[in-house]
Amino acid sequence: MTTRIPVTIIGLGSMGSALAQTLLRAGHPTTVWNRTASKADDLVTQGAVRAETVRDAVAGTDLLIAVVVQYETLRGILDSAEGTLAGKTLVNFTNGTPEQARELAAWAERQGLEYVDGGIMAVPAMIGGPEAFILYSGSQAAFDRYQPTLARLGATRYLGTDPGRAPLYDLALLSGLYGLAGGAGHAAAMVGADAAEFTETLFVPWIKALVGILAPEVTAGSSEGSPLDMQAVVIDNIVQASRGQGLGTGTLTHLLPIMQLIVGTGVGAQLKPLIEQIKEA
Repeated sequence: MTTRIPVTIIGLGSMGSALAQTLLRAGHPTTVWNRTASKADDLVTQGAVRAETVRDAVAGTDLLIAVVVQYETLRGILDSAEGTLAGKTLVNFTNGTPEQARELAAWAERQGLEYVDGGIMAVPAMIGGPEAFILYSGSQAAFDRYQPTLARLGATRYLGTDPGRAPLYDLALLSGLYGLAGGAGHAAAMVGADAAEFTETLFVPWIKALVGILAPEVTAGSSEGSPLDMQAVVIDNIVQASRGQGLGTGTLTHLLPIMQLIVGTGVGAQLKPLIEQIKEA
């Protein structure tokens, strides 16, 4: 029988709890800590060990997994265990910026703590399932050492030794998601009472069909299949129709001047100038 390595989870919000439950089901001895100790109650009934202090949480395990609200919060938590962290590995799933990840990695190095940053591309219910995947960057030695354990949480994708790379890709993916979600919400508002049927029978199937077509165009920086000059007209029409429905137009109006500017340069079939303009906006 393969021995499962012990793991400590710091932070028991919905995601931290899902990580702990998944590791427990996989047979890993799991220690948990949260500032509000009662959040560990359910996990303790499933076999987790509740640590009373951060120092207790760190003791006896070499793999620390953290998922809290902010990097500053995590730094404050770990400060209370300073002097006991050397030789351990911190995998940090807290959402933050590339700069924050690099700063925390530098602090971890001064503690003798190996650092891996991670971006979880899943909601808590997906953890441990086939569609969950997690981005990692930072210490390759630490990632390689613990990859079999991390793979129990979701498919692993290592992006390199720069600890800021995983949070960068995480935020980029979320940017696309939030843009899509904002557009979907606006579309549903336009059709009003028919929103549920519209979303299920028209919007979602249409988006799925477009994904395979649009992906190569984004990679190539071209929009030959649907030129920007035509799309600029379409967006203007959407804005006017939305106003006619009494809706706000903030989810689209920020794109219209950029697209009109690009079309005016005579490269209306190119996607690359749109990307460049967004960089400068």
